[in-house]
Amino acid sequence: MTLPHKRILIAVLSFLMVAATAASAAEPQATDGQRDFDWEIGNWRTSVRVLAEPLSESADEWLQFTGTSLVRPLMDRRANVVELKIAGDSGRIEGMNLRLFEPQANRWSLSFVSLRDGLLTPAVFGGFRDGAGEFYGDDQLGGRPIKVRFLVFRQGQDRARFEQAFSGDGGTTWETNWIAVDRRI
Repeated sequence: MTLPHKRILIAVLSFLMVAATAASAAEPQATDGQRDFDWEIGNWRTSVRVLAEPLSESADEWLQFTGTSLVRPLMDRRANVVELKIAGDSGRIEGMNLRLFEPQANRWSLSFVSLRDGLLTPAVFGGFRDGAGEFYGDDQLGGRPIKVRFLVFRQGQDRARFEQAFSGDGGTTWETNWIAVDRRI
């Protein structure tokens, strides 16, 4: 092969490599879920409503709290921690939510700890689909087993809604008992 032909061949191959690289970069990359909470990293102003006596026969009484939550990444964003500090007429709630990504199962675990008693709650497990997060687990309320559902709704770049619900009948019906609306500071 003569030198001009080699140069033409190298130029054509180089063009094809650049074109292939550009085409693959334009295609959406599949995500494994480990960056699903990246959007939430930062400081938030939070308004929280908590049902005073979930899964009871008493009339619903909602307690109101306001404060902040700080979401910090851990371990190259494969984990994060939420520091929650809220207060209202009925008192204060301070706690942390530890979120860990489990690559083998392609899911997140979320565990909350209240600084009032220092106890870690059983985790809820799940992930995001179509922009919403769904997480489920088992716990106890007043000594009886319950199901727990935690939902995350991203409502734009600077707003999110979180809902927790309990089920005393194995997940047939759900009673929402925690609603938080966060706005980025």
